[in-house]
Amino acid sequence: MTSFLGRYEYQFDERGRVSLPSAFRREAKNDRFVLIQWKEPSLSLFPKDTWNETEERLLKFRRNQPESWGDVLGIVSNAVEVVPDKQGRILVPAWLQKAASLENSVLMVGNLDRIELWNPARFAQAMEDTQGDFEKYSNQIFG
Repeated sequence: MTSFLGRYEYQFDERGRVSLPSAFRREAKNDRFVLIQWKEPSLSLFPKDTWNETEERLLKFRRNQPESWGDVLGIVSNAVEVVPDKQGRILVPAWLQKAASLENSVLMVGNLDRIELWNPARFAQAMEDTQGDFEKYSNQIFG
């Protein structure tokens, strides 16, 4: 299983490219990823293998819920395949940068099976907003 951990802040170059952390590149099984905004305010970068599992669930959902056709179409139309260049940079299309309020810098956060791209200030706010009851559940995870 792929396991992306940690956070790294990088700057976009003039073409809208950003470097993937070397730890994330090593963890990925291949060089193909799918970049999507499925949940605001961040972007999710899925390794292609993980995305393939998501596609299977989307197909099953669309088949079992015919009324979801438009929802599934909206999701996949917002997805783009990205391949790191020789310097390990990926291109984040301008429309996805705008959707996630990414300007000069981007915070790349490992989230186990995926990488999330955040506006650093929005990430800090989201972490502050989610502080709460995890303490009472933490033993279920950490023992």
